[in-house]
Amino acid sequence: MAAESSMHAYLNWTKQRLDEMDATLASLEAKASEVQAESKVKANQLIAEMKKQRDEFQAKAKVQAQAGEAALQASKAQLETQWHGFETQVAAYFDAVGKQAEQHQATFRDAVAAQVKAWHAAADAFASEAGKIASAKRADLDDALKQMKADASTAEARLQKLKQAGSETWSSLSAALAQSRKAFDQANQKAGDALNGAKEGKSAA
Repeated sequence: MAAESSMHAYLNWTKQRLDEMDATLASLEAKASEVQAESKVKANQLIAEMKKQRDEFQAKAKVQAQAGEAALQASKAQLETQWHGFETQVAAYFDAVGKQAEQHQATFRDAVAAQVKAWHAAADAFASEAGKIASAKRADLDDALKQMKADASTAEARLQKLKQAGSETWSSLSAALAQSRKAFDQANQKAGDALNGAKEGKSAA
């Protein structure tokens, strides 16, 4: 059962990263026509590299989802490295196209929407699993889910506030996204651990 619970947390984690990559790429591509001519070649090259990284991330995540728990931990570390590479490319993209606050905000908005959607999807997935469990340990899972939803609301409010402010640099917007992502990872892991504990309690009963 532990492996199954780890799988839930792993799938939520990879889905969140992929959704954010997709949202970022869609946002950059939508604004690509507005990039200055001298920056366009570099911008297109960076978008192509980001797409390649996203595709590699997706392929590796899919393969590793078939593996055991030990392989999941190793895979997550590799995927985390790929994720940081993607983030570096996004920063390089904004360096290449210049300080376009409007594009920063558009990309930030789309990434925020992807993160918020991931929070809710993960909470729903854990709630669905919780519905299958009737044990004394269920309370821990319910508490973890309640906390995950509260953390999601806090993160969303913080990101919405930044979104409305309007003129932040990409590095400060990116830092806010990273902070929210870290909170998601912690809540996701805690819910996965609680689900594992509840299932172990059920099997021991």
